[in-house]
Amino acid sequence: MSGVPSAERFPTRGTARPEGGRRTAPGSAPAPVRQWPLLGVLAATLTGLLVTLGSFRVGLLIVGGTLLVAALLRMWLPEVGMLAVRSRTTDVLTYGVLGGVVVLLTLMAQPDPLVSVPFLNDLLRFSAG
Repeated sequence: MSGVPSAERFPTRGTARPEGGRRTAPGSAPAPVRQWPLLGVLAATLTGLLVTLGSFRVGLLIVGGTLLVAALLRMWLPEVGMLAVRSRTTDVLTYGVLGGVVVLLTLMAQPDPLVSVPFLNDLLRFSAG
């Protein structure tokens, strides 16, 4: 066995799906029905981006809120289709942190910020010169 390359001893048979990455509906259902969590998140994100053309703050709040909803879907639903990228914990943390950051920065955006975080204001002032 020592003369046999490891690739022949341990062939890759495929890759494992992420936890919860199976279909949300039977295989006989149309693709949009099977992937409704991903399509819902993509549709809401696109809506937010289009709203951003008219009102940047409202549009970006929609985008950030959509990421937070994606985190909740990933956390609560047993199967989310292609919305599952990595492990459940990694996906929930990634979607949640990114959504929270987008919402926080949107609320801090000029003009007329709705939220003031002194530490972040000082950091921005320091980095911008």
